[in-house]
Amino acid sequence: MSNAMHSESPTESTTTRPLDTKLEVVVIPVSDVDRAKRFYESLGWRLDADFANDADFRVIQFTPPGSGCAIIFGSNVTAATPGSAQGLYLIVSDIEEARRDLVARGVEVGEIFHDASGVYAGKDEPYLFGRLRIAGRDPEQRSYRSFASFRDPDGNGWLFQEVTTRLPGRIDSDQTAFSTSSDLAAALRRAAQAHGEHEKRNGGKYDDNWPDWYAEYMVSEQAGKALPL
Repeated sequence: MSNAMHSESPTESTTTRPLDTKLEVVVIPVSDVDRAKRFYESLGWRLDADFANDADFRVIQFTPPGSGCAIIFGSNVTAATPGSAQGLYLIVSDIEEARRDLVARGVEVGEIFHDASGVYAGKDEPYLFGRLRIAGRDPEQRSYRSFASFRDPDGNGWLFQEVTTRLPGRIDSDQTAFSTSSDLAAALRRAAQAHGEHEKRNGGKYDDNWPDWYAEYMVSEQAGKALPL
């Protein structure tokens, strides 16, 4: 076996927590770098870099608001065909607000749709839950089930996906964090709506302990745990 293929014996137990490995960059293939730059600027994304070291190389980096992962595109940064990046998911806490924001910026965004509850057939373009798109937000407002799509000028495909409650195990139940003030505000609105129902069930009496109830609701929602009643 060559040295290049040789796998060294682990020095630690496999039960040891792995080293943090953070996904920070996704490369997007484009045909016109300046056109792509104008488009991603129009989304309101942060421009991190625009660097060129000779006539044949240029790299541009943008980061979506609240994201820990950035995108990179440019000249001679990838051999992929322009427009071939598909199924790029942007997680949002309020899909209607996210769509309104891009439409107000002049971006063409498809109508909000939800999946067909396990029906994986149809002529629509495939997405995470299948190929049959049902118009409108998920009627039960379930996490992971509502989407809206848009494309950049080369046809690279993006999807908004609404996530308010993470699947169990996805978030450390001992930690609660919101990456942006809008995410926190959306969580507070959901907690306020649920707390209103909580007060109704208790005879409409004012709840002096509402801060504790809000806190429990927001922590449980993010961690995918049972919500307080």
